[in-house]
Amino acid sequence: MDHALLALEDGTVFEGRSFGARQQRFGEVVFNTAITGYQEVFTDPSYTGQIVCLTNPQIGNYGANPADSESARPYIEGLVVREFSEIASNWRSEESADQFLARNGIPVIGEIDTRKLVRKLRTSGVMRGVIGSGDVSADELIAAARRAPSMAGLDLATKVTTPERYDWTEGVTACSPSERIGKTGTQQFNVVAFDFGIKRNILRRLVHGGCKLTVVPAATTAEDVLALNPDGVFLSNGPGDPEPLEFQYAQIRKLIGRTPVFGICLGHQLLGLAMGAKTFKLKFGHRGANHPVLNRLTNKVEITSQNHGFAVDPDTVPDRTVEITHMNLNDDTVEGLRHREHPVFCVQYHPEAAPGPHDSHYLFDDFFKLMREHKRS
Repeated sequence: MDHALLALEDGTVFEGRSFGARQQRFGEVVFNTAITGYQEVFTDPSYTGQIVCLTNPQIGNYGANPADSESARPYIEGLVVREFSEIASNWRSEESADQFLARNGIPVIGEIDTRKLVRKLRTSGVMRGVIGSGDVSADELIAAARRAPSMAGLDLATKVTTPERYDWTEGVTACSPSERIGKTGTQQFNVVAFDFGIKRNILRRLVHGGCKLTVVPAATTAEDVLALNPDGVFLSNGPGDPEPLEFQYAQIRKLIGRTPVFGICLGHQLLGLAMGAKTFKLKFGHRGANHPVLNRLTNKVEITSQNHGFAVDPDTVPDRTVEITHMNLNDDTVEGLRHREHPVFCVQYHPEAAPGPHDSHYLFDDFFKLMREHKRS
């Protein structure tokens, strides 16, 4: 059995067993409370720069398969779990989670007290950490954790974005014969999607609703986007701090009033900045598939999938032009915004539900409705 250590910047060290790749990796240590969907977590580009602790005590038991990946590869820096299954039992599985992460160079530390770690992160806030395996020194790992860059002020979106424009044509497919998803809609909207670290199921949901989809790099100018004659613009999720992306939210500001705009996660934060608000770093973030959000427009509660460490500051939202539409019921942070005059809106959480509940699928329909109305005007 290979020995592994997780060292935090405050000097705390957890001892466990090494799985995945036998490599040393550093990152911001965060936790996710979802029960299922671990492969979607591994491959979400929004986790770039982060070591993820999964609170569900048993991870890996249904293996891994290409259909569940949200991008071409895992983006987590490392994985922390209580029990990591080396075998997989699922008809869709093509390899074990251990094989999947090892093949992609991602270290895993298992057999540690994840409850203790999560309690520490909730109390003290997320912190930098290092995973090491084999004959490693705890003191050296602690020093390495302290040298790791802070997530605050870090631009990661431009590092994970696509290097060039491409078209996406794949729609939503059923995971089993019993899943009813309906037919893919006829193409009726020309949509340009900014890739700040975009998840595949967002693209699939847009295509399923009838979008001809062009994905563009994060540094694309507003002029180049408008030259594509879009019926709407989508702003994707992504990693890191939104405030360093000054060029990106300056371009978004130019698009407001020119075309319908829909943003998710980092796209929500960038749209907030473009509309005059500010953002701040959360103590330990929101990550999981069970976060309650109040839709203030309908007074209904949605159970949502979330993954973010920054939020829009409600005290800086310009009330005259921007309305707060959704609020997090756990901590009253902003979960949704819309412009009072233009067809522009955004949410902090993930309505594509990969993984997560389906309560918020209606937001894609809201985007389609805005584009349909804008085309008629």
